[in-house]
Amino acid sequence: MSQPAQQQEPPGRTSEMRPQPRDSMEDYEGRGLLKDRRALITGGDSGIGRAVAVAFAKEGADVAIAYLEEQEDAERTAELVEAEGRQCALLPGDLASAEHCASVVDQTVQALGGLDLLVNNIATQHPVERPEEITDEQWTHTFDVNMHSYFRVTSAALAHLGEGDAIVNTSSVNGLRGNKSLIDYSATKGAIIAWTYSMAQVLAPRGIRVNCVAPGPVWTPLIPSTLSESHVEHFGENQPLGRAAEPDELAPSYVFLAANRLSSYYSGEVIAALGGETMPG
Repeated sequence: MSQPAQQQEPPGRTSEMRPQPRDSMEDYEGRGLLKDRRALITGGDSGIGRAVAVAFAKEGADVAIAYLEEQEDAERTAELVEAEGRQCALLPGDLASAEHCASVVDQTVQALGGLDLLVNNIATQHPVERPEEITDEQWTHTFDVNMHSYFRVTSAALAHLGEGDAIVNTSSVNGLRGNKSLIDYSATKGAIIAWTYSMAQVLAPRGIRVNCVAPGPVWTPLIPSTLSESHVEHFGENQPLGRAAEPDELAPSYVFLAANRLSSYYSGEVIAALGGETMPG
């Protein structure tokens, strides 16, 4: 199963993708697992972040979504969240900035009245053919967005999180096995996994659980806006299931890890949703 060859300018727009990703959790039925919880989701405007925001809303949570500049996508996510009778705060800006990372936490607490759940999900990637192509600027920017924002947003959020609260980080299959054309991206995703393990240990005495989802290929705006047309056309075909995942297929993992009724004994875990690919260990 493949997508038509296509390409966009970064950071990508959902409306221009063909086919459209399944990211609205249309057939998902909530059970009140996150009733009246307040969540901040970075990269929440589209893709996995949108699906998670809608799933959380269907489970009874209010959400704030932080994103770069994709206002049309963000407003669509807010529309889907509000259709479930929940609040959605829109927080545009560059999470590569340390100041903005702190600001989105403050804005979330102001808008929602507090913070109980944090989903670190935002990411960028820049494929290269040779490692010499990676400039210091690219390396630093990839880490600022993909790893340092996780650290900075979490550091600010810890003042508001306590017993029974949860953090869910998004890593990638590339953090588990590397990727010869996504070297800096893979390095950040591996760092996220090690950081998840460490944070789970140090926050356990406070009753704050920290877990991670490491997906394989997922059909999101990141793909046509960063990969070549030929790569997009065959994206996900090499997985044992023969296709990329849809965002809707991954969001339930985030609900599971956020909901104390389902995962109260889970911390320091990595759920690798890889379409049948298996990893050693």
